[in-house]
Amino acid sequence: MSSNIEKSYEIARERYASLGVDTERALAALAGIPISIHCWQGDDVGGFESAGAGDPGGGLAVTGNYPGRARTPDELRADFGFALKQIPGRHRIALHAIYGEFGGKKVDRDAVGVDQFVGWIDWAKSLGIGIDFNPTFFAHPKAASGFTLSSADESVRKFWIEHGKRSREIATEMGRRLGSVCVNNVWIPDGMKDVPADRMSPRKRLEQSLDAIFASPNDPKLLLDAVEGKLFGIGSESYVVGMHEFYLGYCVKHRKLLTLDSGHFHPTESMADKISSVLCHLDRVLLHVSRGVRWDSDHVITLDDQLREIAREIVANDVVGRVHIGLDYFDASINRVAAWTIGVRNAQKALLIGLLEPTAKLRALEASGDYTARLAWQEEVKSLPWGAVWDAFCVKHQAPVGPAWLDAVRGYERDVLSRRS
Repeated sequence: MSSNIEKSYEIARERYASLGVDTERALAALAGIPISIHCWQGDDVGGFESAGAGDPGGGLAVTGNYPGRARTPDELRADFGFALKQIPGRHRIALHAIYGEFGGKKVDRDAVGVDQFVGWIDWAKSLGIGIDFNPTFFAHPKAASGFTLSSADESVRKFWIEHGKRSREIATEMGRRLGSVCVNNVWIPDGMKDVPADRMSPRKRLEQSLDAIFASPNDPKLLLDAVEGKLFGIGSESYVVGMHEFYLGYCVKHRKLLTLDSGHFHPTESMADKISSVLCHLDRVLLHVSRGVRWDSDHVITLDDQLREIAREIVANDVVGRVHIGLDYFDASINRVAAWTIGVRNAQKALLIGLLEPTAKLRALEASGDYTARLAWQEEVKSLPWGAVWDAFCVKHQAPVGPAWLDAVRGYERDVLSRRS
């Protein structure tokens, strides 16, 4: 650790200690929080089912055409591995089913299996990281109608149910081979652009389809099932079959993980507030942390109030072990490796700020009814020297301090990304 960083850290450590906060304990806690990093930021949600995949469809849209998009699994793994070197700590990768290695052969979604992911598993094992998984219910002819698991066409439903079952099998094998539980998250794009005449029937069909997918019990040491709702999307502005309330009820009934995506709610809603609410009734939740700008636009997350509140809610309530944190954005208007780096480092910074909060003091003031002092201290805490603690964390984990990572990414862009056509 350089002398300046070390001096700054010692001053910060003493400052926090005066408030009853142990910075060493906070650093150790942060090191133990893995973030599941979404692979689809690296190639604009294209996947590798076919060469030159374009618009993912299904209510998804990627903005921008920054050069250097990963075109193959090897390129995507190389980009991801480089990003990991800019990020302190040990993390995970989240894959969609379309990111298998198909060897130029047509393998439809209802036939995909672990064989298409052996390369990913071996690579993850070499890095000592875990994998999370997602069946892919979009960018497919059988999703063109706007309905998958809730389709009125039984053959379409059966196709997607089989895909859901096979995805669980893949995720289970990932958990087994890597020795790290795999969270398998189900999100479907089902909905309607205009006001439907029948809102109930598609939801009944979705419930039946989910029951069929989850019919086989899971080993919670290998596989955790999650389902993800949404307020609205492109092409489903008026009606979303799997909205938040539907999945909340389903999860409470069937003890599944509820996925909360920070871009999937009304802008005035607080996702942080939902975490403790949901955990009163469920054992675990999965977070997809994104940044919506007036809607679910999946911008790279910044260290804004929403992110800080989400992180604070997790650490202040000591539910780190019950919350699986994943990121979910895709921005093709900037360097994709930088987008990963910025987002993950911001998520970690938010968690660290929460870990450094004098929570006991704030709660004591609240319990005594001294809301004036509570507000005063909540504001004072914002200017505490958490940045010095973050720099020490980066040094400890051999990651770049400050914007030094950007120089490394620029070099990678010059030497690697710019050579891709």
